[in-house]
Amino acid sequence: MIEQDTIRLLRECDAGVKMGISSIGDVLGYVSSPGLKKLLQDSSEEHDRLKADLQGLLGEYNDEGKEPAAIAKGMSWLKSNVKLTVDGSDSTVADLMVDGCNMGVKSLSRYLNEYKAADERSKDMAKRIISAEERLSAEMRPFL
Repeated sequence: MIEQDTIRLLRECDAGVKMGISSIGDVLGYVSSPGLKKLLQDSSEEHDRLKADLQGLLGEYNDEGKEPAAIAKGMSWLKSNVKLTVDGSDSTVADLMVDGCNMGVKSLSRYLNEYKAADERSKDMAKRIISAEERLSAEMRPFL
């Protein structure tokens, strides 16, 4: 059960990090504030490092990880592009990022609770991602 829960938690972390990287990439072209752009670029780099760490852990279990659900990714892209087409302001970008971060925190917290038997390294990874999402959400507030 430990190994099964560990792999499942790591897969969800993987999908979440990939979703975060994709979402940041979707909005970067709309950003006008150098400060906001730097925050998003830094967060994307942090997500890339988390993804690399995740791939290492998944590799120990000979697992490829998980792509974000196509419907979730598509809906996120659609919501972002519709909102940004109507109002491509930094405030809209920040609003979208806060929503995405909150969804990520909620999802990973749920998976942490669901996969209680996961090993401590995978739980720590989930907590690192949650922390990164919470930090980005807080950093977006001045731009709302």
